[in-house]
Parts: sequence; C-alpha cells; structure tokens
Amino acid sequence: MSKLGSLGARLHRGEISYDFVGKRKIWYGISILITITAIVGLAVRGLNMGIDFRGGAVFTTGKTSVSVAQAETYASRAAGHDAVVQKLGTGSLRIQIAGMDTAKSDATKAQLAKDMNVPPESIAADLVGPSWGDQIANKAWEGLGIFMVLVVIYLAIAFEWRMALAALVALIHDITITTGIYALVGFEVTPGTVIGLLTILGYSLYDTVVVFDSLKEQTKGITKQTRFTYSDIANKSINGTLVRSINTTVVALLPVAGLLFIGGGFLGAGTLNDISLSLFVGLAAGAYSSIFIATPLVADLKEAEPQMKALRKRVLAKRAQAAAQSEQPQPETVIDTSSDEPEDAAAAVVGPRNQPASRNRGRGRPSGKRR
Repeated sequence: MSKLGSLGARLHRGEISYDFVGKRKIWYGISILITITAIVGLAVRGLNMGIDFRGGAVFTTGKTSVSVAQAETYASRAAGHDAVVQKLGTGSLRIQIAGMDTAKSDATKAQLAKDMNVPPESIAADLVGPSWGDQIANKAWEGLGIFMVLVVIYLAIAFEWRMALAALVALIHDITITTGIYALVGFEVTPGTVIGLLTILGYSLYDTVVVFDSLKEQTKGITKQTRFTYSDIANKSINGTLVRSINTTVVALLPVAGLLFIGGGFLGAGTLNDISLSLFVGLAAGAYSSIFIATPLVADLKEAEPQMKALRKRVLAKRAQAAAQSEQPQPETVIDTSSDEPEDAAAAVVGPRNQPASRNRGRGRPSGKRR
C-alpha cells in the first residue's frame, strides 16, 4: 500500500487526525483576508468584461504575416479604443474592439485592411450590440441565482438547514475569490467564464456533500453518549474524507492546469484562458472551503443548540473528572520488614527439610545390632 493510501486508512480509522475544527478561527481569518483582497480588487480594477457583455465588433482576418503586436497597434489607432488580438491556429487574427457601432465598424474595417495591406473583403466583421450583452449578463445572474436556490433546497431536505446555510456560505466564498482573481489578473470575462463558475460550484458542492454525509451518519444518536462533542465528530468526518478530497481535487486540477498553463501560456490559445482560470481557481477554492469553511461553520451552528451545549458540558465534565483521577496520587504500599527473625535468616528453603526433633522423642536409639 502506498504511503498516501496508508495515511488515508489511518485517518479514516481515527488513528491519527488533525484538529481542523478546533483551529477554525485561523481558517476563518485566512478566508476573510482573501475575500477582502478579492473585494478590493473588484472595487479598484473591476472586471474586464468581454465583448459579449459590453458590445462591440469582432474582426477576423485571413491568413496573414502581421504580428499580434502590430495588429493591436493598427486596431487601436483605427478605432480609438484598446483592442484585444488573438492569433488563431490557421494563422489568421481575431481582433476584438469594444464599444463600437455599425457606422464606425465599417470605417475601422477599411482602415485595418489598408494598414495590414489586405483586401477589405478578406476581413469578416461581426457586431454585438450592448443590449445583447445586457441580456447575456442578466441570464448569467438568473442562472446563478436559480442554481443557488436549488442547492439550498436540496441540502435542507437531504441534510438540514444548517448544512445548507454553511454550503451556501462556502459557495459565495468560492465565487468571490474567483471573481477577485479575475479582477486582479485582468483576464477577460466571457460566457465561458460563467460556464466555468457554474462548473466549479458543482465540484465544491461534491466535496462538501461528501463530508456532510459522513457527518450525518456519525452523529446519529450523538446525545446518548458522553465521549465526543459535535465538533469532535465533525473533525473526525473531515479527517476521514481528507485524502479522498485531496485526490479528487488533484485529479481535477491536472487537466485544467494543462489548459491554463500549456494551452493558454505556451501555445497562446487565449480563448482557453477565460474558462481555464475560473476552473483552476474555483476548484482550489472549493476544496479549501469544503474542509476549512463549510464543516467548521456547521459545527459552530450545531454547537449553539441547547442539546449540543448540554452534551458539550457533559463531555467536558467527564474528561475533567478523568483527568483529575489520573493526576490524583496513588497511596503507597508499605511493606513491614521488621521481624523477630535475624536479618540473615533464609526466606525460603529449597529441598527436603530435616525432620523436627519432636518426632524422635520417646524413641530409643538401637543399642545393638539386630540379630
């Protein structure tokens, strides 16, 4: 068995564990710090909304020897706005310019053809109006809201409302971090980004539900015993599923990392960045929130119940009593070594003893030989 598999088995059996729930204030502090950073990034830099949300024009050229940097210069000069240029696999260029109407797009197309020394008919132009972008944004928010509501309803039915609330907080945590990273990095937000966000929410819920299911099974009849508090069992559930969550997240992150760093970085396929970054950041944040946020938050909410408070008092009182008994000094056993016998007297005799003299009393010694 591998070392990781052996570690997972020992964690599942409870032979070793890490106190995730007991150190929840540390995890809460880290999450608050990351969330504040993400919010500041959103407030200061904002999201780089794609052309599908803002409206504009997309120009696609034929195969050309013009570099990406030259095309950006030509497009920015022709349109008067910043342009995003991507090199396609066929050797053509895709030029996106936001905030452009039909009248201006024709003039920009003609100027691009002149600067790039290509015929105007070889450049295809597609226009996206601002109203279309607003519709896409509204549909994205509606889909996200419906997803959240369905998740809360399902978890409240399958588990309880406290677990549903904790899962909702974890999902909002993941979305905030992912959008904050987009703002800080400056990647373009496209419909693919929205798809990536919805995908990572599913992965985040998967890890959370696995821990919640284990927690639900182990807390049946919890008030009938005095060995463990709810937080103890919650921590045991996290440790029991820890290796499984790590394996699932790593396996999911590897292909996404290939899309982000190899496809988007080395190969220059910029169209992969919008979805791969949201998947990469969201998967990592989802694994973190399911372990460090969702389950400790459930423990906090459950420990506020009167019956769980009473259970905690009983468990702590029993532990304190056991600790006091173990620290109480034991009475010493005194052995009395004083005796009338001399100190060098033998404590035991090995072998046959001589017969006592009383047995030979009254018996005469033989006076002569037997005839």
